Amino acid sequence: MLKLRYLFLLLVVSYLATGIYQVGPDQRAVVRRFGQVVARPGPGLGFGWPWGIDQVDRIPVRTVRQLRVGYDPNTANDAVTSPGQMLTGDQNLVNIQLVLDYAIGETDADLDDYVLHRDRVEAILARATEAAMGEWAAAHSIDQVLLTGNAALPVWVMNRLHERLPVLRLGVRVQRASVAILAPPDEVRAAFEAVNQAETAIRTRETQARQQSEQRLTQANAVKYRLEQEAAQYRDEQLAQAAAEAEAFRKELMAFREVLKSHPDALAFLWWQEMQDILDTLTTRGSEVKPLDHYLLNGELNLYEVSKFFNPLRR
Repeated sequence: MLKLRYLFLLLVVSYLATGIYQVGPDQRAVVRRFGQVVARPGPGLGFGWPWGIDQVDRIPVRTVRQLRVGYDPNTANDAVTSPGQMLTGDQNLVNIQLVLDYAIGETDADLDDYVLHRDRVEAILARATEAAMGEWAAAHSIDQVLLTGNAALPVWVMNRLHERLPVLRLGVRVQRASVAILAPPDEVRAAFEAVNQAETAIRTRETQARQQSEQRLTQANAVKYRLEQEAAQYRDEQLAQAAAEAEAFRKELMAFREVLKSHPDALAFLWWQEMQDILDTLTTRGSEVKPLDHYLLNGELNLYEVSKFFNPLRR
């Protein structure tokens, strides 16, 4: 009889001991009593009512989890339309797979929401992500999706999830989204790759033409600048020379006018002086210069005799 008492006492102590729980340093606990949340203790040793009355859910709030959403190449051949195969705005199909990094929130409301929906969190999160992916793909052409999707799609999805997750009350926070797969279906991939190669070649040619145009424009501007500098220098030289000659002529004119006041025959003297200079110049260049003084008759020039002098056939 005594043994039965000790055994009963041991069973009672063991049962009461089920109310003792340990919460890890990277965990939070949610204590539910008959299904209603009554406590959210942090790391350490905790005490509560035994099993059947209290239920303790330990949640790793500092663990970052990954969820792959969208196209799965391992199951793509099992269905006519594979999950993650999105329709673009120009009626083309594209395979998209995103990787989400998410963690459970540490606020009391996040812990309560996660405990209540923990069995459906990833499924609901995947559906919300796929909906955002489909919206983005439907708003862009296939070329835009393939060219800008790696950078633009994660930003779009993150913005949409930040708007929708509080309404869904999943108790999780998405920290990062990245593109794992972004490609056309296998049936048309070769054609898309050929188009991409052609577009790449076109962009390369355009870049080369633009660089050549800029290079030639630079050279033309350099030649233009050099010609402008030479023209400006020539203009300045000509203006300076003309100004010097004008000043010299002005001085000579003023000097001549002064001389003319006292010597009225100075103009004739200057004329003969200029004529002598011309004759000297012609003689220096090898020209034959002959005086016509002996062809003068009564102070007039005998043109007939002069013409015979210049034309031997009349002699």
